[in-house]
Amino acid sequence: MSCRAVSVLSKCRISQQQIRGKAHFTFQPSQTLPAALQSMEKTKMNLMQSVNEAMRIAMETDDSAVLFGEDVAFGGVFRCSLDLQKKFGKDRVFNTPLCEQGIAGFGIGVAAAGATAIAEIQFGDYIFPAYDQLVNEAAKFRYRSGNQFDCGKLTVRTTWGAVGHGALYHSQSPEANFTHTPGLKLVVPRGPIQAKGLLLSCIRDPNPCIFFEPKILYRLAAEDVPTGDYTIPLGQAETVRTGKDLTLVAWGTQVHVALEAAQMAKDKLSADVEVIDLQTIQPWDEDHVVESVQKTGRLIVTHEAPISSGFGAEIASTVQKRCFLNLESPIERVAGFDTPFPHVHEPFYLPTVHRVFDAIKKSVNY
Repeated sequence: MSCRAVSVLSKCRISQQQIRGKAHFTFQPSQTLPAALQSMEKTKMNLMQSVNEAMRIAMETDDSAVLFGEDVAFGGVFRCSLDLQKKFGKDRVFNTPLCEQGIAGFGIGVAAAGATAIAEIQFGDYIFPAYDQLVNEAAKFRYRSGNQFDCGKLTVRTTWGAVGHGALYHSQSPEANFTHTPGLKLVVPRGPIQAKGLLLSCIRDPNPCIFFEPKILYRLAAEDVPTGDYTIPLGQAETVRTGKDLTLVAWGTQVHVALEAAQMAKDKLSADVEVIDLQTIQPWDEDHVVESVQKTGRLIVTHEAPISSGFGAEIASTVQKRCFLNLESPIERVAGFDTPFPHVHEPFYLPTVHRVFDAIKKSVNY
């Protein structure tokens, strides 16, 4: 091979590495805080640090709380449990075997005995071996005993979503697999402020919760986070950008894609797009979304998960029923394609800013 060919290949590899390291969106810190948080002291944290801070507070305020999972004792592969074993001891922060079904089952037992269980599933893609325990045991524990027993003190943390190079087994967004199961609460934060408050709410909620953490945001997302103990209510959406022409609903990482697309629509179409962060996927805030659509007359839902049977379909169905006479155009969904998550083709799979913008353009010009 010639020196020139080697040089070209090297440049291609460097270019691919640079592209691989880039996110498909720009993280946008929260512009406003709830009134109760505005006066609190704040410090710069990324999402990994805010998750760590939430668990530290939870364990300081609840002596029964235990944290366990694969590699959590030394801080976890994403470092979310860093130094927690040093602070709280090996009896409260400890490793488990590589067995997701066992992690979930153990957590159910701990919670049923009255303690607070914080279980980590290292990747959301590997939560499926625990599916039976979560769906047939955790979700139904209270109901099958007539409310005599429950495992409501169980919170399962797991990573979620695309990361830029995760391919088939480290990129999935499995939230819709659990929304068909009454008895579970599902949460996906968009940034460090929400991650801390929502995780503390999950840990203290009297129902089993699954807390999905967008892993691409662990270090990419940083903002001024209140340092004290605070919670953000579950089941409440948040309008992160107000508008009058179209409602755009998203959660997790996709909120930042939606915000960029909304600004692009403002610049290029003079369209005023309202963006809503759902935050809690189950139970989701129907009234908040419906009120927005009644104002704007248009709805787009966007999520990373495949489009077929994605949770966007549930939102679209509900809004179509409750806002039928308000709609000025068909409800659109912008989501991942119905294919296993690709590696080299990840940029084409993801519901990017331009795909969301095209849907906005189509809706406002209908």
